[in-house]
Amino acid sequence: MRDAEAAPRGANQGRPFDYAALKGQARALAGAAYRPIESRVPDAVKALDWRQYQSIRYRKERALWASDHRNFAVNFFHPGLSYTAPVAMFELVDGRAREIPFEPSLFDYSGSGLDPAIAQGLGFSGFRLFTSRDLARDVVAFLGASYFRAVGAEMQFGVSARGLAVDCGMTKPEEFPVFTSFWFERPAPGADSVVISALLDSPSVTGAYRFEVHVGPVLVMDVDAALYPRKPIERLGVAPLTSMFQYGENDHRVVNDWRPEVHDSDGLSLWTGANEWIWRPLVNPQTLRFNAFQDDNPRGFGLLQRDRSFDHYQDDAFFYERRPSLWVEPKSGWGKGSVELVELPTIDETSDNIVAFWNPEKKPSPGEELLFAYRLHWGSKTVATSPLAAVVASRTGPGGNVGEKKRYFSWRFVVDFAGKSLSELGAGAHVEAVATPSRGKVELVSAHPIAELKGYRVEFDLVPDDMKPEPIDVRLVLRKDGRTLTETWLYQWSPPERRPL
Repeated sequence: MRDAEAAPRGANQGRPFDYAALKGQARALAGAAYRPIESRVPDAVKALDWRQYQSIRYRKERALWASDHRNFAVNFFHPGLSYTAPVAMFELVDGRAREIPFEPSLFDYSGSGLDPAIAQGLGFSGFRLFTSRDLARDVVAFLGASYFRAVGAEMQFGVSARGLAVDCGMTKPEEFPVFTSFWFERPAPGADSVVISALLDSPSVTGAYRFEVHVGPVLVMDVDAALYPRKPIERLGVAPLTSMFQYGENDHRVVNDWRPEVHDSDGLSLWTGANEWIWRPLVNPQTLRFNAFQDDNPRGFGLLQRDRSFDHYQDDAFFYERRPSLWVEPKSGWGKGSVELVELPTIDETSDNIVAFWNPEKKPSPGEELLFAYRLHWGSKTVATSPLAAVVASRTGPGGNVGEKKRYFSWRFVVDFAGKSLSELGAGAHVEAVATPSRGKVELVSAHPIAELKGYRVEFDLVPDDMKPEPIDVRLVLRKDGRTLTETWLYQWSPPERRPL
């Protein structure tokens, strides 16, 4: 909803609203030419630095529902930095939407040096959702384009989600759809969930979204999305997830820090329509890296933070071991397509460089309605778990046997698996490691139990058979008597240009 179409400020009765009407509005908007929302932010606000912007505080006593004895409260973000587009906010009561006007009196500017008078009429840039149990720490935040994030019981932000991604990871510039309006359905007293609707707009597509947020040890969002393309879209990213991986035990390319590991997520987990579980460790590549995992009606995928040991990060400021995992659970058949992973190089832990999303096989066309229903799970607990043993660590380094002179280049991989299917094996069980590279050969393959893991460690060397720098894919599973015991470890390794012995 554009500001010109919004309900009048201060209107008492509001306008009728429901999700069906929002879908109609998004469809109608797709039939019109795209009009970007113009920023109303004056230069004085644009000039604020990070510290000054962060010092602008929303007054807690003015939060939406703060005095209504509800289980939730909503604060709003002030515009500033790169968040300059005004976003319309509405409260929905008894099926009628009333606009929530932006007022400088809602904010404390004392630490920013900004004259509140200059902020008159700016508009909000996003919002934060709180529970009445803790009005100091938000559990959900929507800010910037269609980005949002949430926390589980650990109350630690990390991985983010987006409403939609368009042409992500391509040679042409990515398009970033934006949420232009939000509607907050006033929850009943004692309700343990809250419903938020949103309108999405971009040059290529519009959309109507409905988020039902359930707060708990694992925060759950039930998402309904209706998309209306304005023009053909080459790569549509549904349920996109965004995270950061700078370095970890498997990738030391940019290690120049005293901390052993720095990442919000350490792997992409896939549960395919064919009931295969795949674990793909993340990397920080030298150049953009794109992978597509073909599937038919996927059962789920997510960017996970499996490593939960403080000792592996040693970070007592940002607590990477507490970062939530984010799992996407399709609620209806998504058909054929692919889960796609984009990995970008980064030297800065403040910059997200990992994106994962679902791309339907059929390309969207103008005039269509595309419906997607899915559930997002945020938290340290993995809601979808394989009955097979899981990868718990991936390590790499130079190959060869210690003490023996190397005659050719090789690279060592060490993968640890743990889980019930391994811990219940008897002593002396014959477990076979099956490692298959897309090119080259593997050697020195071994699989042996590790008591401390209650699992098995696999070691093998990969020997490239050419001097090509293109990545090599390696698949690895553990089997016993032909029965698969573990999820599939899938790794993509780039041989170095110079290969010392």
